[in-house]
Amino acid sequence: MTNSLECDICVIGAGSAGLSVAVGAAQLGARTILFEKGEMGGDCLNYGCVPSKALLAAAHAAQTIADAGQFGIHAGSAQVDFPAVMAHVHDVIAQIAPHDSAERLERLGVRVIRAPAAFTGRDEVSGEGVRVRARRFVIAAGSSAIIPPVQGIEDVPVLTNETLFSLNERPEHLLIVGGGPIGVEMAQAFRRLGSAVTVLQRGRLLPQDEPELVGILRERLVGAGISLHENTELTGVARARGGIVVRYGADGETLGTHLLVAAGRQPRLAGLGLERAGIAHTPRGITVDARLRTTNKRVYALGDILGRPQFTHTAGYQAGILIRNALFRLPAKVDYRALPWVTYSDPELAQVGLTEQQARERFGASVQVVKADLGENDRARAERRSAGSIKVVIDKRGTVLGAGIVGPHAGELIGLWGLAITRRLRLSALTGVIFPYPTLGEISKTVASAFYAPKLFSPWPKRLVRLLLALP
Repeated sequence: MTNSLECDICVIGAGSAGLSVAVGAAQLGARTILFEKGEMGGDCLNYGCVPSKALLAAAHAAQTIADAGQFGIHAGSAQVDFPAVMAHVHDVIAQIAPHDSAERLERLGVRVIRAPAAFTGRDEVSGEGVRVRARRFVIAAGSSAIIPPVQGIEDVPVLTNETLFSLNERPEHLLIVGGGPIGVEMAQAFRRLGSAVTVLQRGRLLPQDEPELVGILRERLVGAGISLHENTELTGVARARGGIVVRYGADGETLGTHLLVAAGRQPRLAGLGLERAGIAHTPRGITVDARLRTTNKRVYALGDILGRPQFTHTAGYQAGILIRNALFRLPAKVDYRALPWVTYSDPELAQVGLTEQQARERFGASVQVVKADLGENDRARAERRSAGSIKVVIDKRGTVLGAGIVGPHAGELIGLWGLAITRRLRLSALTGVIFPYPTLGEISKTVASAFYAPKLFSPWPKRLVRLLLALP
C-alpha cells in the first residue's frame, strides 16, 4: 500500500546541499521531507572533503617529522602505521556524522525517508511505497566519479574517492589518473605516507589555477619524488605481473599496485524521472536559472548535480539563495564572481575571481597584475615555509578582479580577497589595514602596497616633500 504525504519542501539527497536546505527550511517552519538512498552526509562527509583532509593531516604530521631537522630537531624517520592512519580518518568521519544524521534532522523537524526518490509527475515524487506531493521540490542528488572509457579499465580494480578510504594496506605504488585537486592532494598525501606515486594528467596540472602559481606547487611535488606526466593521453590499462600497468602517450608505460581514478565527476541524473517532471537537463547537469529554478518552476536544483562548480561551500551558498527564493519569495540570484577554491596540498593553492588570462579575455589591455613573494614575509621565513607567492589581478582603477595564492594556509588567506571582489574594493582599501606582525596575512598588504609604490616614490612626490620641508 502506498503512503501519501504532503509537505512544503521535499528534498532529494542528503549531501551538503540537501542537508543545508532541509535544515534551513525546517527551522523556518516549513514542513520538510528528505529522501536519501545512501549515506547521510553524502560524498563530503563519507568520501570527499572530510576523509581526504583527515588523510592529509596525517600525511602532514609525517612530513613535519621529516622536516624537523631544519630547525635543529632530530627525531629520526616517521614510522607510518597505515591501518592506524585509516582508523584516524574514519574516527573523524564518525565524530562529524551525528551532525548529518537522520536522528538530528528528525529532531529539527525534518521527515527523513531512507529510500531513493523519483518524479512521477510535475508535482509528485515517490520512493519505497511513499508518495509525496509538495509545494516545492529540491534536487540535490550529487555526483559520482567519472571512469574514462579506456581500453581494459573494466578488467582491473579501480579506486575512486568512494573506495579509496576503505584501503587497509598502504599502496606500494599508487597510479593516479587525473591532475586536478583530488589527484594532487592524494598524490602528495600517499607519497608522504610512504607510497610511490605516479600521476597522469590529460592537460596541465590544475588547469583552473594560475599557471605560474601551479609551477611552484609542481616543483614541490616533483621534488618529493612524485612522477608527473602532464599533457598525456591514457591509452590502456591492464593487469600485469601482479599489479596494474597503465599505458599513455605514444609508448609510455608504468606499473603500479593500485589505480586511483580522479578524472572528474558527473551528476547523478539516472533514476530521478526528470522527463516526467518536465525538468531539462544535459549529461553535464540539470539546467537552472540564476535563481536555481529548473524548467519546472516548482522544482529547484543545487549542488554537484548542476555540473559546475562542484564545491561543498558552493552548495552551502546555493542553499541560502534557494531558501530566499522558495520560502521568502525573494528574487535572489547566484553570483559566483567571488567563488573561491582551494587545493589543500603543501603548499596550498587558492584562487578567487578571475585569473589573469580570464581577465584579459574580458577586459583587454586595461588589466594589470601585481605580485609579491612569500619569501619577503618574516613569518614564512621564521617557519621555513617561504616557497610561495600571491598574484592579484586588477582593473585600471585598482579594483580587484581576482587573486591567487600559493603558500602555507593559502585557503585561509584567500577569504580577504573574496571580500574585496564582493565589495568591489580597490587595492587602496587594503593598504590602510593594520595586520598583526609577524603573520602570513601581511602578504596581502604587501601586494597592495606594491601597486602604489612606483607612484609614491616617483620624482614628483619627492619634489613635493622637499617643498614642504622648506616651509617654516
